[in-house]
Amino acid sequence: MARLLVVEDEPHLAMGLRFNLEADGHEVDVAGDGETALTRLGGETGMFDAVLLDVMLPGKNGFEVARELRARGDYVPILMLTARGRPEDVLQGFDAGVDDYLPKPFELPILLARMRSLLRRSTWARSAPAPPERAPEVYTFGGNTFDPSTLELRVGTMPYHLTAMEADLLQYLLQNAGKVVSRKAILEDVWDLHEDTDTRAIDNFIVRLRRFLNEDPSKPRHVITVRGRGYRFIAEPDDPGRTEAPGAERHRRPT
Repeated sequence: MARLLVVEDEPHLAMGLRFNLEADGHEVDVAGDGETALTRLGGETGMFDAVLLDVMLPGKNGFEVARELRARGDYVPILMLTARGRPEDVLQGFDAGVDDYLPKPFELPILLARMRSLLRRSTWARSAPAPPERAPEVYTFGGNTFDPSTLELRVGTMPYHLTAMEADLLQYLLQNAGKVVSRKAILEDVWDLHEDTDTRAIDNFIVRLRRFLNEDPSKPRHVITVRGRGYRFIAEPDDPGRTEAPGAERHRRPT
């Protein structure tokens, strides 16, 4: 059984969510605004297993709540409810550090399935390493390592905990190292957001990855902008023996 915090200012919706999540086997608390949610989440570490967070809240909105949680090092999984369906708005939530989103109105079975998936992924990240035959891939590139199963990027000796969406983007770039990928491809292939035209909202995520990788914004080493086309990931930018950008080495987690 997981303990969840529902952050929703409409009492009838909050109570309905609480009832159905409890019927699904969870223990549920409710907060009616962002400040109350931050106070509740500022208590004992690990008190909640996940947060169901509405965007439109009195006082601090859902984006602000998510940003404050991540800024203070709280990586509790967040499923955001939003009435906004544009990719730019969804990406704003991801940029704030949420792990998944669900637009309103939504079907209850979909909400319950999304929450179960979020909790399952969180459990996997905390669990012991899998047996050798099922060990997840770990990527190494330029002296750095990235473990998608724990969402950890290690740059030299410095560890960084990525959001699920940042991790999905980095893994996609690593899997396509050396290739040019468009913003539209990233939106569709990484986050399943379908849009007729490209959006530059994806650039915010590229900037964040570059900061994690300690790249000079004026001279990026790994994530290269290809003007008018998108981005290209170079795994080993300082390898003088290659003329083409090499792919990232992938290996199994040591046991």
